[in-house]
Amino acid sequence: MAEYSRHENIHAILVHTGQHYDDIMSNLFFSELGIPKPDINLEVGSGSHAVQTAEIMKRFEPVLINHKPDVVVVVGDVNSTIACGLVAVKLGAKLAHVEAGLRSFDRSMPEEINRVLTDSISDFLFCTEQSGVDNLIKEGIVKEKIHLVGHVMIDTLLSNLEKAKKSTIIDQLRKQGCLDGDAFAMLTMHRPSNVDDPKTFSRILDALEVIQKDLPILFPIHPRTRKNLDALGLQDRMDSLRNIHLMDPIGYLDFLKLNSCAKVVLTDSGGIQEETTVLKVPCITLRENTERPITAEIGSNQIVGTDPEKIIAAYRNVTSG
Repeated sequence: MAEYSRHENIHAILVHTGQHYDDIMSNLFFSELGIPKPDINLEVGSGSHAVQTAEIMKRFEPVLINHKPDVVVVVGDVNSTIACGLVAVKLGAKLAHVEAGLRSFDRSMPEEINRVLTDSISDFLFCTEQSGVDNLIKEGIVKEKIHLVGHVMIDTLLSNLEKAKKSTIIDQLRKQGCLDGDAFAMLTMHRPSNVDDPKTFSRILDALEVIQKDLPILFPIHPRTRKNLDALGLQDRMDSLRNIHLMDPIGYLDFLKLNSCAKVVLTDSGGIQEETTVLKVPCITLRENTERPITAEIGSNQIVGTDPEKIIAAYRNVTSG
C-alpha cells in the first residue's frame, strides 16, 4: 500500500475480509505496521472452510460491482485468497497472486488447495523463490504471467527490525517469571493436522515435555489451538508442563523481537520458516513437508514432522553448538 501511494495513477482500495477476526491478530497488525485503515471491512469472521469461503465471496462481490477495479491483488493461501480470486475473475477483473507457485504437494492441506486453484486462475503470478517459478511452469502456466519478485513479508520484516529491537516484551516476560535467563525457545502451532487430532497433538506434547526441561518455551497460542486444548482433553497435560508459557496472541513487533532473540523456533507455520531463515535463528518445522523448500535446502530449517524422537533429535542438534 505504501508503494501504491507513490503512484498518482494507481488508486488502491484496501479490503479486509475479517477472516482473522481476533482483535489482536488483526487490528494491532494494521496499527503497528502503519498499514492504512481498510477502506472496506467485510467482517466475515469464523466458520468452516465452505462457510467462510462462501461468505467472503458473497460480501466481496458487491464491492467489485461497485468499484469495478482493473486488477484485484490477493496474497498468500488463506480462504480469502481463493474466495476473492474467484469473484474477481468471474466479474472480468485481472487477478494478481502474491506468493504464487509455492507447493507442499500435500493436498490434505487446505492451504495447498487454495494455492493451486488461485494460481490456475491468476493473470499475474508473483513468486517469492525460484521453486515457485519452476512449479508454475511444470503446471503449464504461461511464462509471461510469472514474475520472480522476492518476498513482501521479508521486506516488512527488514523494515521493522530496528523498531522491533525496542520492544520490551522480554523484560515483561522476565517480570512475569516466564524467563530467568537469555535463552528460550519459541513455539507456534495452529495447523488442523497438528491441533485438531488428539493423538498428533499429544505426540507433539511428548516432545515439548522433554524440551521444556532444558529451555523455557514461549507459546503465543492461536485462539483455535487454545480452544482445542480443552476440547481434546489436553489442557491438564499442558498445564503440567510448567516451563511452557502460554501467551495471548501478541503484536507483530513483539513477535518479531521474540523470534529474533530465540535460541530455536518450533513451528508449523510456512511464513515463520522464512522469517527465521532471514533472522538466522534455527527453525524446526512440525510438519512432514514444506512449501518453502529453500529454507530446508540452505539448512536453516529442519522438517521433522510430529514424531517426538525426531523433534527432540532436531532440537538437540541445533542447540548443541
